[in-house]
Amino acid sequence: MAEADPARPWIATRLRGGELALRVCSALVLAPLAVAVAYLGGWPFVIFWGLAALIVLWEWTSLVAAADRRSLLMTGAASLVLALALAGSGRFTGAIIVIAMGTLAAAALAPAKQRGWAAAAVPYAGAIGIAPVMLRSDSQNGFEAIVFLFAIVWTTDIFAYFIGRAVGGPKLAPRFSPKKTWSGAIGGAAAAAVAALVFARTVGVPGLAAIAILGVALSVAAQAGDVFESALKRRFGAKDSGRLIPGHGGLMDRLDGFVAAAVLAALISVFRDGFAAPARGLLSW
Repeated sequence: MAEADPARPWIATRLRGGELALRVCSALVLAPLAVAVAYLGGWPFVIFWGLAALIVLWEWTSLVAAADRRSLLMTGAASLVLALALAGSGRFTGAIIVIAMGTLAAAALAPAKQRGWAAAAVPYAGAIGIAPVMLRSDSQNGFEAIVFLFAIVWTTDIFAYFIGRAVGGPKLAPRFSPKKTWSGAIGGAAAAAVAALVFARTVGVPGLAAIAILGVALSVAAQAGDVFESALKRRFGAKDSGRLIPGHGGLMDRLDGFVAAAVLAALISVFRDGFAAPARGLLSW
């Protein structure tokens, strides 16, 4: 039997430390950029999230369709560009219809063996583009809504990671993501509630109890999105969705929680106040 290498734990710790450093450096670049573009709003914001949607479409199709993705990618990209152009003009119903039609077209063109997974690339990437644009379109509260989403998702990620590592305990989804724990999930959700309250007090949003509950709901959605993407990668035998972001992998790895939280936020907003003032529906309680 081979002897245990006493240097292995030290090497593993160094590798994890290096990966964490890369993650922090990437976040220090991407986070201010995302906030700055959110502040600008308008077409710069639409283009920013449109590019993100196209990159995610590329990563998803590369993951599930590999060499057979060309027609799927072209169809999905055309659908996304048209849908984002409509969303940027405030025509959200039309944008959603285009995404639905693009999904059907992608299903028809996708390889039969992976048809469902391949076609799902279009609505997933479309959600990354349309949901933030819909929230930001509110001229009065759009920027605050996007910052609120960022605060919830980033707080959840940070505290779930560190609390999970510090406390440990039962695994959240061992089949799909063996490193995630229930302690991390609960800690991340609790931290998100605190972040929601701090945000509400800072910007003067009323209904603190409702905002705290909303923070927890969005945190749970973000964590569910993270687990879903882990399950997708496990299904197709990949560690990361790509190599675009140092320390994170692909863009889809970075946005998996955000897209789920953004979709839930958009649904709540539209249900409460329609397309005219979606951010008000999210923040006014």
